Amino acid sequence: MDSFERQFPLLSQGKNSPKFAFELDTIIQGDCLDIMKAFPDDCIDLIVTSPPYANNRKKSYQGVPIEQYVEWFLPISEQLKRILKPEGSFVLDIKERAVNGERQTYVLELILGLKKQGWLWIEEYIWHKKNCYPGKWPNRFRDAWERCLHFTKQKRFEMFQQAVMVPMGSWAQKRLEKLSDTDRIRDESRSLSGFGKNVSHWLGKKYVYPTNVLHLATECSNRNHSAAFPISLPAWFIKLFTEEGSVVLDPFIGSGTTALACIELNRHYIGIELMGNYYKLAREAITAHRQLVAVVREGKSEYR
Repeated sequence: MDSFERQFPLLSQGKNSPKFAFELDTIIQGDCLDIMKAFPDDCIDLIVTSPPYANNRKKSYQGVPIEQYVEWFLPISEQLKRILKPEGSFVLDIKERAVNGERQTYVLELILGLKKQGWLWIEEYIWHKKNCYPGKWPNRFRDAWERCLHFTKQKRFEMFQQAVMVPMGSWAQKRLEKLSDTDRIRDESRSLSGFGKNVSHWLGKKYVYPTNVLHLATECSNRNHSAAFPISLPAWFIKLFTEEGSVVLDPFIGSGTTALACIELNRHYIGIELMGNYYKLAREAITAHRQLVAVVREGKSEYR
């Protein structure tokens, strides 16, 4: 028996997707690099995660030295690329820190390293933290955003844009009441940028596509984790890049936020966490959240 067979009993391959030998909807304690080596190829639909900050919050969890960050992460991303399905997506929530009054470049270097590894850098979403902490520095303002970098293995990938559409807003009713002749054709930008719009295309629409800036509040409740992101952040990407029944991996699951989002959205999850206290915290949060979601769904069913 090889190491995979010892860890996970039986592996069979379905026609369209792998049949997991390990249990879905579970949190695994250990080093994600070692654990992912036991995963079969092309078995994950979406990877969404926020890895440890570089040399930050050392009292909360193990940070990674800035000068070693890219070298540390690339072996992990190599395994992520192997286990991600060809049409899958990888979303990396990360923000470079400032040291001695200067922003560091390790995130930019990591992007270049991932591209050399074969990843396609599709998009950069911005998470705007609507309620970011106040602060004062002599040469910059408080941090109010983080990068959410979207990578894929190929140009054609699963994306369900309708799942994240947003309401048009009250402005549309008055704006669309009386359309001019210009509103009914493609009106080119006066700046000669090549951009243009046809306002009449918005007639009859209640929802439109969002921008690549996500205006979401940070996690305000006490989750006993210093860097927990809100459920709404992984939930947005889970809706955009997966369907019900898909498998989502968070190799740095922390307090379990990605798993909680999966439970709400009827997706399968696999989480990996190195630190024992966060592993325990995530399991407790998942148990409580499952009960809460079950109660809410039962209440809705009775109401109907």
